[in-house]
Amino acid sequence: MTAVVDLSQIKSALSGVDVVAEMETAFSLYSRGLATVPPVGELLFEQPPGEMHIKYGAVRGDGIFVVKIATGFYENPSIGLPSSGGVVLVFSADDGRLLAILQDEGHLTDIRTAAAGAVAARWLMPSGLEYIGICGSGNQARLQARYLREVTSCRNMLIWARNSEKAESCAADIAALGFEATAVASPAELARHARLVVTTTASKTPYLMSDHVQPGTLIVAMGADTPEKSEIDASLLGRAATVIADSRPQCFERGEIHHAIVRGLLAPERVVELGEIISAGDRHQRQADDISLVDLTGVAVQDIVLAKALCRKLGLLD
Repeated sequence: MTAVVDLSQIKSALSGVDVVAEMETAFSLYSRGLATVPPVGELLFEQPPGEMHIKYGAVRGDGIFVVKIATGFYENPSIGLPSSGGVVLVFSADDGRLLAILQDEGHLTDIRTAAAGAVAARWLMPSGLEYIGICGSGNQARLQARYLREVTSCRNMLIWARNSEKAESCAADIAALGFEATAVASPAELARHARLVVTTTASKTPYLMSDHVQPGTLIVAMGADTPEKSEIDASLLGRAATVIADSRPQCFERGEIHHAIVRGLLAPERVVELGEIISAGDRHQRQADDISLVDLTGVAVQDIVLAKALCRKLGLLD
């Protein structure tokens, strides 16, 4: 019989899962060629603005495969609805049975996205970090702070968003997590102080410009998960000493890396994968003034690994 797991059960079970560690495992599996991840399926909507992604695949020897449907409709909060939704389906790879329907309403996607940001920071952030900057004021901005708290001792955070009231509200929520959080007036002001900058918006127009970013900065860009979106000035990728993808083939088609390659500002062979860095087992060697950029477009292996960990926690898998 197929198990149907609702959001409250999912949240309860997740409290016993080390999501950051699971994401490290996911990226390592992917870059070692142990995951089958077909291209992303998607539908994009203009009025109202929204999107639907289908991400699916399997890890070799797992005995399961996973199909995730995730939606994002960005005007929903104005009508009292969450901006994200979705469901995760877990199947047997032995006989095709549907083992579990995880009615996560987009929560697992949000969590694994935030944990991926923490993984990137753990492996690549500069030493002596004094300020973290987050661009955006939505749920993902808050989740980034929550998971970054696990991997860095830095507790000074700057928040920028186009809507200053929302930025202030986000800063207040992040302050409740134990940060000294302050809303700032512009991306330039944020980048002037922060040496770890995380971008979490659905922008289609770059707002973090190359001349904003100081030497020695790590940028973790996660908002641009379609070919149309872009948060980062493409010339910054050409300037960066290291450009890291969650998935080379996926980032060549969407996200910040895609835009830089199309404009001839970044050679594809310069791009390394986050999982390659993790699999090597050493913190990435960077000079003090190096700029590094991690492009996180969201890879199905993250959904597979997290769904498996959750199902094991719930006693649905051996």
